[in-house]
Amino acid sequence: MHITLIQALLIGLWTAFCYAGMLWGIYTNRALVLSFGVGVILNDIPTALACGAVAELAFMGFGVGAGGTVPPNPIGPGIIGTLMAITMSGVTPQSALALSIPFAVAIQFLQTFVYTLCAGLPEAASNALKAHKFGKFRLIANTTVILFATVGFLLGFLGAYSMDTLKTLVNMIPAWLLTGLNVAGGMLPAIGFAMIMTVMLKKQLVPFALLGYALAAYLQLPVIGIAIIGLVFALKFYFEQDEKQAAPAQATTTSQEESRDDWI
Repeated sequence: MHITLIQALLIGLWTAFCYAGMLWGIYTNRALVLSFGVGVILNDIPTALACGAVAELAFMGFGVGAGGTVPPNPIGPGIIGTLMAITMSGVTPQSALALSIPFAVAIQFLQTFVYTLCAGLPEAASNALKAHKFGKFRLIANTTVILFATVGFLLGFLGAYSMDTLKTLVNMIPAWLLTGLNVAGGMLPAIGFAMIMTVMLKKQLVPFALLGYALAAYLQLPVIGIAIIGLVFALKFYFEQDEKQAAPAQATTTSQEESRDDWI
C-alpha cells in the first residue's frame, strides 16, 4: 500500500493533536487512539485497532513509569507500528509492536529533550505576568503545547512519508527473524500485564486472577463475561466489608444502651 502526500499530512496532523492532547489531560496520546486515527485515514480500521489493542496490553505494564524510570512513547506502536502493519505484507500487529519499540524509546528521548528545552518557561511566564506583558505571557504559557504539536506533526508526517524506505529495510529482515519478532511481539502484552499485576495484585486476589485465566483459556468465556463475574465477586466483597464495619459500631451502641439501662 502506498501512502499519498495528503494521507501523510493527515497522519501528521492527527499525531500532533494526540501528542499535544497529552498536555491538555485528555489522554489522546494512547496507542489505541493513535492507531484508530491512522486506520481511519488509511481505510483499514480493523488492522489499526488490532495494533492498538496489542500495544495497550503491553503498555499496561511497561508503559507506566515507576519511580524515576521513563516508559517508551505510545507514538511508536500507535503510529509507526500501525503504519507497518497496514502497509507491509507479512507484518502482523504482534511483529509491528516488536519492530516499533525502538522508535518508542527514541521518541521518549526526544520528549525528554523537549521538556528540557521548556524547563525555564514557567519562570519566564511568571516574569512576563508580573510585568503585565499578557501577550508574551500567553505565548510562553502555550510554547510547550506548540512544541509538542510541532514534534508530533513531524513524527507522524515523516513516519508516514518515509514508509517506503522503512518498508525496504523491513524487507531485508530474514523470514526467520520476522517470525521471531512476531513471537516476541505476542509475548509483550503478557509481560506488560504481568508487570502491572506484580504491583496491583495482592495474595488474597490471586485465586480470582487464576479463575479469570481458567475462564478465558479453558471455557473460552469472552471478556465481558469475565468482567461480569469479577463484578459479582467485587460487589460481594464490598457488601461484606460494609457489614464488618457496621458490626462494631452496632455492638458499641448496644453496649452503651445496656450501660445506660443499668445506670437508670
